[in-house]
Amino acid sequence: MAPTLTALGIVFGDIGTSPLYAMQTVLQDHGHTVTPDEVLGVLSLIVWTIVLVVAVKYCVFVMRADNDGEGGVLALTALVTGARNEDDIQDAPTYRRLWRSSIQKILLSAGLFGGALLFGDSVLTPSISVLSAMEGMTVAAPSASHYVLPAALAILVMLFVAQRAGTSVIGALFGPVMLVWFLAIGGLGLLSCTHHPEVLRALDPLRALRFLAENGWRSFILLGGVFLTVTGAEALYADMGGVGRLPVRLAWFVIVLPALLLCYGGQASALMDAHTLPPNPFYGLIPSSWGHVPVWIMVGLATLATIIASQSVVTGVFSLTQQAIQVGWFPGVRLHHTSEHESGQIYVPLLNWMIMAATLALTTTFGSSARLAGAYGMAVSTTMLLTSLLYGAYLHRRRHWPLWATAAFVGCLLIVDCAFFAANMLKIADGGYIPLVIALALYAVMSIWQRGTMALQDTNTQATVSPDALEQDLRRHDIPRTPGHVVFLSRVNEPVPPIVGLHVRQFGGLPQHAITLSIVFRRDVPRIAPSERIVRKTFKNVLEHITVHYGFMETPRLLEALAAASDDGAPVSPDDAIFLAEHDEIVAADTPRAFGGLRRWERPVFAFLYRNARHSIDQFALPPDRLVEIGRRIAL
Repeated sequence: MAPTLTALGIVFGDIGTSPLYAMQTVLQDHGHTVTPDEVLGVLSLIVWTIVLVVAVKYCVFVMRADNDGEGGVLALTALVTGARNEDDIQDAPTYRRLWRSSIQKILLSAGLFGGALLFGDSVLTPSISVLSAMEGMTVAAPSASHYVLPAALAILVMLFVAQRAGTSVIGALFGPVMLVWFLAIGGLGLLSCTHHPEVLRALDPLRALRFLAENGWRSFILLGGVFLTVTGAEALYADMGGVGRLPVRLAWFVIVLPALLLCYGGQASALMDAHTLPPNPFYGLIPSSWGHVPVWIMVGLATLATIIASQSVVTGVFSLTQQAIQVGWFPGVRLHHTSEHESGQIYVPLLNWMIMAATLALTTTFGSSARLAGAYGMAVSTTMLLTSLLYGAYLHRRRHWPLWATAAFVGCLLIVDCAFFAANMLKIADGGYIPLVIALALYAVMSIWQRGTMALQDTNTQATVSPDALEQDLRRHDIPRTPGHVVFLSRVNEPVPPIVGLHVRQFGGLPQHAITLSIVFRRDVPRIAPSERIVRKTFKNVLEHITVHYGFMETPRLLEALAAASDDGAPVSPDDAIFLAEHDEIVAADTPRAFGGLRRWERPVFAFLYRNARHSIDQFALPPDRLVEIGRRIAL
């Protein structure tokens, strides 16, 4: 029961607060007058959208594509781009190798753009969620309408300021609060449905299809609003690694799905006797005979629920950033671990303040959840579309489905995804361009960084020498072996990286106990078993090469890894060793050269990013009095 309760707080905040604004947005798009047939048609669309997208696509199918328990678009990207098949053999025809390379690039680009879109979504979710909750004040007290925006801004500021404290304390409250929220909206919805049991007719899928056919173009426009009911579906997959697949599915089918269907059904029931659309159909669930106190209680509960939804989205972006940094898809930024016991609790100051500034600007500019709904959904619908394509690659590459079966199945998913994507495209002029612009900017950064680091790695690899060549140079030039333990931190997984040659040239000797250490972040798995973490190779009379492997969800603990290597017989003393690392400066080459596909105009951009990024050496927590950096200029 505890994992299920945790899933309620971590996973379902976004989709659980959609009833605050989704029905209102759909009916506003349809017109301010409502009829029973229109209400039942909209309700049927909502019901079957939730069932098909969340229950069937994500809970039944997509959540099976876990990367050692981890989910989300980046984890799925790492899973499918790390797959290997017969096209990888060296003697394969050239056209097959080119096709394989092109597919790899397309899949990687799709994953990177999908991850970038989630950054754009993190700006909109807090705005629309908190604003929709605050708008309940106008139902309880119409004269309080001018307090809605200031109250929303104040809550958002407190939300982002509190991020540095982490979620270890308030996280324990997330599950119980969301349980009360779902029980409340489900109970109010059930009570409202008893007044008009005919809303059960919306369970007939033919009613949704008939509504689409009868309304033609207008019904297509409505799909953009209907999509708001499933905007948190991607969180089910992305947060699966934190709570587990079974608790997520259990919480969805037992608590969340019934509560959402009852809540939307209750809103439809309350609108059956209405001729015009009320200010907020959600708060119409509360009978007017109950007075204003229950409304204020629901406003307070909705505020807590939207804070939880916003918190989950923001912390999800922090976790996504850590993954992207460790696999080389995003420039290094300062990370803070807010818990000594949970490595997944991350705080990223730079992103926190950037998201806060953008969120406050959007909230002030749009001013209401109804206006903000025009910008919401574009990023999520695109991410869902990309997830379906990547899931198809997973079925073909990892599950070995035939190509025709994969195409048929993914084609069924894409019918729904493309319909919602096309409907959300109509929102671009109303603000839908905002998350796309944010995503495109971040995708450009991620793409340039990924290809730039590959170019840098190629340059470093070309500068390596073999252990035999190093031994010959030591003898030929009579280079002395100096006492002491020195660990050379390498950027490439080669026994003799360039930093060894730099040290020999600058200091005129090589330590008696020289250890080259390579840190490899695996892109295809989130965690590495302790027995597989360390690989040692000894080159007699030269040096010892140690490779430490980490998964993309792990925090590197270098001193612990060295201690384990020492216990295994490696000639290294973590408490006494001196650590040497490269401090590179990227400059423009006199003669442009192509490294890893980095274009001419991208090189100065990468140089700027590299100069201002926090490098991997900073996250290893090495003793500053035993860390020496050797400067080097690299021309790209």
